[in-house]
Amino acid sequence: MQIIHSDTIVSLKSAGNKAPDYDQKNPLQDVQSLMQKMRLAAEREHYLNQSIQYLLPYDHLSLYPNKISENLDPIAFEDKEDFQHQNINNIKYADTQLIRGWVNLNNKTFPFLRISYRGGPDSRLSRISNHSLVDKIKLWIKIGDNATNKYLEVPYNSESNRYDIELWAYTESDAQTHLDEKGLASLNSGELQIRPDLIKGDINDFFRNNIEQAEICEIFTDNCMHPVLPLTISLAWTDYTETFWDSLNSQNYQYEFNMIYRGWDHFLKVGTNRNPHGGEGLLHFRTLLSNYWGYPEKPYSAQATISQVIEPWMKDAYGIKPTTAKTENFFKVEYMDMHILKPECAIGLHRHRDNQEVFFMIEGEGYMIIGDWAKDHRRERCLEIRTLKAGHFVMLKGGNLHALINTSADPAMLFIFGGYD
Repeated sequence: MQIIHSDTIVSLKSAGNKAPDYDQKNPLQDVQSLMQKMRLAAEREHYLNQSIQYLLPYDHLSLYPNKISENLDPIAFEDKEDFQHQNINNIKYADTQLIRGWVNLNNKTFPFLRISYRGGPDSRLSRISNHSLVDKIKLWIKIGDNATNKYLEVPYNSESNRYDIELWAYTESDAQTHLDEKGLASLNSGELQIRPDLIKGDINDFFRNNIEQAEICEIFTDNCMHPVLPLTISLAWTDYTETFWDSLNSQNYQYEFNMIYRGWDHFLKVGTNRNPHGGEGLLHFRTLLSNYWGYPEKPYSAQATISQVIEPWMKDAYGIKPTTAKTENFFKVEYMDMHILKPECAIGLHRHRDNQEVFFMIEGEGYMIIGDWAKDHRRERCLEIRTLKAGHFVMLKGGNLHALINTSADPAMLFIFGGYD
């Protein structure tokens, strides 16, 4: 991974070497504020709320330094006296936001994808067009392997101060007869568009009778809510006259929903074994991650295995920075913790440079947040947010930003393990 960033380290000297006050200024407050401002095309009862996932691209990070160091190079940190230098101070978000999840209509449950662009004079497209944008802009988008053959018109939404469009995978032609008042208004304005040619899938695809003994990564691969495979989205924005473009210098923006999220309904393979290991009865299994049975050789190995690629800015499990590309086919564990997050408690947004880590939710639920510190060549840097439910875990790779927020009225119990950062 090439290290591409414009990140900065704030100097604690300017604050009298005082520790940051996370109760007064916390980047998680901004994250929650952005989520609360996001509206959907129809009323909430149409959506499976726990399925909703957010993608918040960002251009710039401001990090805190180590309390005993004034090293202001985020690549060169070697000091392990504490974790202070890894905490996030501030995030500058990009113009685009994306949301996906499951939505119900007419007793059918299917994926939706919502894409929005910043309104007002602050957006890149507004500046490029000399602030000449009107009440609609246009979008070219490719979702997985499915691309538009005609630019989508995206209307301005005065409630969100954004240009908003929501695509539904509904395959019938009678959506208007089943929508609520808000959904029908969104359909008439063009904010809601029924596009099963672009966004695909059905919640029944992964019911047990469809997947017995199947390799999940090889079936229903075009389902935009696939439980394991990443969803890749390419897009570019243009003004209504198609004169001015925000297209990442014609390369198009690349986004990915790719959190490594596993549990009872997010797995690689499912099956049964009789007399397991010489025992008795019938064992039901679900393979979650594996370095065996051909998974490392498959195209989706990054999402399927425990292995980790050691990047040039990382140290390996033995504390050495490799001179050439290297893959560790194991997960070194140096700590195991039990945590209880009280209501309204959050683990702050921070990064580990080297280690993998697993957050396993035992009881309760919370918003899990993961982001890339260094820009991957395949995608833009984003915060990805989804609900971590009891019985499920998330695996973090070296360099991932991460946080967990308990927004419920009940405690959340976690099992966390990882190592070597």
